[in-house]
Amino acid sequence: MVSTVARLWTAVFVVAFGTNVPTPLLLVYRDELGLSSDALTGAFGVYAAGLVPALLLAGPASDRFGRRPVVVPFVVLSALTSLLFLGAGSSVELLFVCRWLQGAVSGVVFSVGTAWLAELVDDPPRAARRTTAALSAGWALGPCLSGVLAQWLPWPTALPYLVHVALMIVGLVLIPRVPETLAPEDRRRGRWVDLGVPKPARVPFALVVVPIAIGVFTFPATAVTVLPLLLTPAMPEIAVAITGFVAGVTLLTGTLAPPLARRLGTAAGPAGFGIGAAGFGLALLGVALHAWPVLIPTAVLLGLAYGLCLTGGLTMVGELADPTARGAVTATFYACAYLGFAVPLLLSVIGGADAGALGFVAPLTGLTVLVAVVAAVLATPRARAAVGRVSRVG
Repeated sequence: MVSTVARLWTAVFVVAFGTNVPTPLLLVYRDELGLSSDALTGAFGVYAAGLVPALLLAGPASDRFGRRPVVVPFVVLSALTSLLFLGAGSSVELLFVCRWLQGAVSGVVFSVGTAWLAELVDDPPRAARRTTAALSAGWALGPCLSGVLAQWLPWPTALPYLVHVALMIVGLVLIPRVPETLAPEDRRRGRWVDLGVPKPARVPFALVVVPIAIGVFTFPATAVTVLPLLLTPAMPEIAVAITGFVAGVTLLTGTLAPPLARRLGTAAGPAGFGIGAAGFGLALLGVALHAWPVLIPTAVLLGLAYGLCLTGGLTMVGELADPTARGAVTATFYACAYLGFAVPLLLSVIGGADAGALGFVAPLTGLTVLVAVVAAVLATPRARAAVGRVSRVG
């Protein structure tokens, strides 16, 4: 007998699996569609363009109408989007549309699904750990499998999506049996766009939670797009598989972070940034040595950084959220987190469209320094005290 929590966890997992199926395939699309480095990182970043508006609308909508009516249709859309991806191998426009749709699906399912799971579990730290595990496992296994399928089996831009559609059938069977958790009397009649952050927590939320949130996806997005591009010449005949493996290791490592985040408490976010800076530094060393195996320990460090930021941030969000605005404040956290998906495109623009992969080196060095500085600031007693105030608001 599958528990209610397991049903929702599985649905979130299979949607997360699908969102990263295209990640290693971007190298295939680059060759088949003739994409530049800017277009390549843009195809990855347009995901955030669909996601952020969906986040800002879905959270308040779920606080108004309930979790089920908002989440279930977008779980269906996840499967339909993977079917639409079957034509993206011959169309740049369709590739961008599909990534935008994936962003919209993620914005709804991950934010409202997180709030829904938190209400089912009714324990913010435990709910944060379960959410991190579901998302990280899905995000990791998707690119791992698609990288292997695309590298060594036929139909590299079709077979990975068909596998995801098969998995989505399981999610579509399970999620209709997950009960609504938001009672009619608890539903909030407010603005359609509402950040949901309690007034006493707004300053510490902006100064501490927002930077931690942005770090969540800065680390994996850079790991799975920029770093393989820098070392593609050193990976002849295996670049697609290695890219998928790096993505998988990065995101799967995030599933190991929740127990460590629980022990670190309010230090989880600063620790995540410190480990992220070390990961970027190691990546730059690998580029200097033209050594692609360095991508593996780099992926572990950046995955741990991502997991600490995600778990620590979600724990704070769960503790400060008003039950009637849980969907809105969770969506706000994810909206800030997904700004990190814009970092690879920003690095590409700063490096110059004509500079090629090596154009990423100088801006990546600057990013490494910036991340180290943020880690130091977040670790100061004043910032730690602000984190404590955020946690005590709830």
